[in-house]
Amino acid sequence: MVQPLAASNPAAIPQVRLKANAVAVPALASNVRPALVLAERESRQLIETAKQHDITMGGIFCVSPTGIQVWDLPWASPDQGPGPSVHLGSVDWTYDTPVKHYVTIYRAMVTEHGIAASETTLSILTKVLGLTGIPIDGARISMPAPPPRDPFRRRMSPSPQTKGPSTRRGLCLLCACSAGVAAG
Repeated sequence: MVQPLAASNPAAIPQVRLKANAVAVPALASNVRPALVLAERESRQLIETAKQHDITMGGIFCVSPTGIQVWDLPWASPDQGPGPSVHLGSVDWTYDTPVKHYVTIYRAMVTEHGIAASETTLSILTKVLGLTGIPIDGARISMPAPPPRDPFRRRMSPSPQTKGPSTRRGLCLLCACSAGVAAG
């Protein structure tokens, strides 16, 4: 049973506080446009290299399914948390996008501590991409080529009733427009 607390005594209301370092508050964030897509080989290399330089193993990176955090110092002990280390920023991504084992980097973020340490979104992104030797300037935009269409996707053959390409889910299979919707 829930019992209401008297609002007349604010000291009696328990205070809710976030666990230290549980949530990074961005002081500066930049969307990566166009989004940076890393192929399977580069994605695996980036993740494995970041794990080798993990904050619990003497490095400054912390990799997760949603991105890589950059810290100023390694953690003293994985059991005790960051200790004197501060979170400088992070690179956010989606994994398995656009295809399996690809990584799409869509944002770089810097915390207040990162700004105090003269970090920028570009410097954080450069540090992370530097793990695999991918340059930040220009070359990344054309790498890699878009993934091929799924060769196992079934295309329906033209039917005599429609006198054109068959459709599925109301879209034309040739150009994904609704103009080719077939009746029946």
